[in-house]
Amino acid sequence: MVREQAGQVLAANLRALRGQAGLSLSELARRSGIAKGTLSQLESGTGNPTIETVFSLSNAFNVPVSSLLTERTDPGVVLVRSAGLDVLSSDAVDLRLLRRMDLTDTVVEIYDQRVRPGAIQHSDGHPGLEHVTVTAGRLRFGPPEEPYVLEPGDYICFPAHRPHIYEAVDGPVMSVLLLQYPAGAVAAPVHS
Repeated sequence: MVREQAGQVLAANLRALRGQAGLSLSELARRSGIAKGTLSQLESGTGNPTIETVFSLSNAFNVPVSSLLTERTDPGVVLVRSAGLDVLSSDAVDLRLLRRMDLTDTVVEIYDQRVRPGAIQHSDGHPGLEHVTVTAGRLRFGPPEEPYVLEPGDYICFPAHRPHIYEAVDGPVMSVLLLQYPAGAVAAPVHS
């Protein structure tokens, strides 16, 4: 049920963004590098998106990832239960979007991020800044040629437009990822 609800939110946001941009499925497929059939499934709520897919769409629309994954609400108190979150998975990373905040000229997204051992997550880059705080485990993160090793409690801020990697060093890593985008961010290479 949770995945179905998240799929419906993505489907509604994808249809709305495509309509606002005046894009055909074919043009969105070209811009995002995602097959037209996959896009059709996502718009109908039957697709199963990966991290790469969502970041490709984010870049194609020039919007933060949360514009695709969250319903717009304005509550006074925000409580997010982990049981109600959809997980976006990729080679080495599982992300759960906890919160999106639209500030004056910045969009901030907060994710629960889990990095699995045995694989390296590569990103070609995307708009904004990545803020990472490790809560458990040891994380190798940053530019592929000279990554940093973060211990529990360590924090790093990194310009996300640069290529970067995520790798669990000694076992699973639990961390908080905060993505900070300028409002109206310009598309960059796909986060993969």
